[in-house]
This record gives sequence, C-alpha cells and structure tokens, in this order.
Amino acid sequence: MSANKLKLGIPKGSLQDATIKLFEKSGWKIRLHSRNYFPEIDDEELTCSMCRAQEMAMYVEQGTLDCGLTGKDWVLENNSDVVVVADLIYSKVSNRPARWVLAVAGDSGYEKPEDLAGKKISTELVNFTKKYFAERNIPVEVAFSWGATEAKVVEGLCDAIVEVTETGTTIRAHGLKIIKDLLITNTQLIANKKAWEDPFKRRKIEHLNLLLQGALKAEHMVGLKMNMPKAKMDEGMKLLPSLTSPTVSALSNDAWLSVEIVVDESVVRELIPQLQELGAEGIIEYPLNKVI
Repeated sequence: MSANKLKLGIPKGSLQDATIKLFEKSGWKIRLHSRNYFPEIDDEELTCSMCRAQEMAMYVEQGTLDCGLTGKDWVLENNSDVVVVADLIYSKVSNRPARWVLAVAGDSGYEKPEDLAGKKISTELVNFTKKYFAERNIPVEVAFSWGATEAKVVEGLCDAIVEVTETGTTIRAHGLKIIKDLLITNTQLIANKKAWEDPFKRRKIEHLNLLLQGALKAEHMVGLKMNMPKAKMDEGMKLLPSLTSPTVSALSNDAWLSVEIVVDESVVRELIPQLQELGAEGIIEYPLNKVI
C-alpha cells in the first residue's frame, strides 16, 4: 500500500461515462458502486471521488481534492484559483468543444446581444453571463435556471437563454435560434496549487495527463501493417502519412518489406485501395489505445 495518495475528482453527470471510458483507455479501471460517491480505482496511489462538474473547481481550489476533471466553463464561472494542467477535448456526444450560446425565440426579432438591453436572460452560467453583458455595457437581468432552460423562452419566463450545446439540435427543436456564441468550452484537468507544488502529486498528475492525452490522440487513429514489394517502396512512401515515418523491416524474402504506420482513421478508406494497387499484401488495420 502506497503511503502517498493523490485525491482525484471524477465529474458526476453527463461526462461521467465518457470520463470513465477515457480512463480505461488510458490504463485505469474505475468501478462505481451504487449510491456511493467514492468509486474504486486500480491504482494504490489514487483515491477517487465523484462530484458535479459545477462544483469540481471549488473542491480542488480548497484542497478537498488534489486534482479533477471539469469544464473550462465552470472554472470561469466560479473564478477558481487553480492550476489548469491541460485541455482534454472529449464529451458525451463528440470529441469536440461544447459552446455556450445566446439563444432567443425564432420569431422574436432579436438578432444580436445589444437587442436584449433591459431584457431577462435565464442560464445556469450566471456569473459568466453577467460579466459578459456588463463588459459590453448591455443592461440585462440574469436569472439562474435549474434546468429545462430552453423551455423558459417558449413559456414566456424569459426573453433569452444562455445554454450549452454541442450540436444545437435541442435548441432548434424548441423553436429557438442562436444569435451569438459566448464561450467555447472543453474538459480541463485542473489541480490544487499546493498539490501542484508537491513533487509526488505533481509527478502523478503529469503521468495522468500524459496517458489521458495519449488515449485522446488515439481516438481517431489506427495502425496499418502490410507487406510491400521492395520495388514499389518509393511510390508507397509518397502515399503513407505517418506521425514521423513508416517503420520498415526486412523479410526473409528479399523482394518484400514489412511496413507499419499510424494514420488518421479518416484516410484509411482511400489509402488501402491505393496500397493494394501498388501491390501491398496482408494489409492489417488495428485500433490503438494510446498514441504518445
């Protein structure tokens, strides 16, 4: 049993499953327990706690947790004094940042933030929204929303909303239109300042970040392995994208070479037929857990 422990916060809610999946790809298995906020993790140097992403930065700042994963939006909303170790671009829907947008009824006539002067805005991101409008000298009333924020415009409870979205589908489904993107947000790995100064904890956090980033980088990449005629290798090299350069090994048959590369998954459907036309054989595509 390790004497040193790093207290890690895992976001509960919409990012929970995506975070646990990311940690599994990175090399850590997290096992949840029913009605328990302290899941097990297969690392004697780590302890885990679950908390809402909205509260994570507060717990990290005060030292209840040494580090945790939360949204950039909630770090800004709480004006948290923490170390932002890294951006981790992943989500419950897609591996791209989410947006906090200003939306109004589709038939309202509002076209820009200035049109909302003197109006009421509902949002969960109250402090950020107040600051955004104050910095632009636009007088508005900002009210906290406990949920179902899109419906509040439809019900006449407010004139506009500031809401988070990845695709905009839910907002459009409520008959709303987006008139301004206010904030691009993504998941961040954050650390308590004192924990970051501790050699053991900082090293452990840096190791977490290294492997989490490696798993994210591998999300859309695959490995390709094949046998290539030596006579076609120069032509093949022109086709083969790679992180650095392909790995090429000799085979017992001097006329052939073994070639291995890591490529973006999106190019594979174009690349494999071209390689086959050059005479490549035994082409194998395989998934990757991490790319460091």
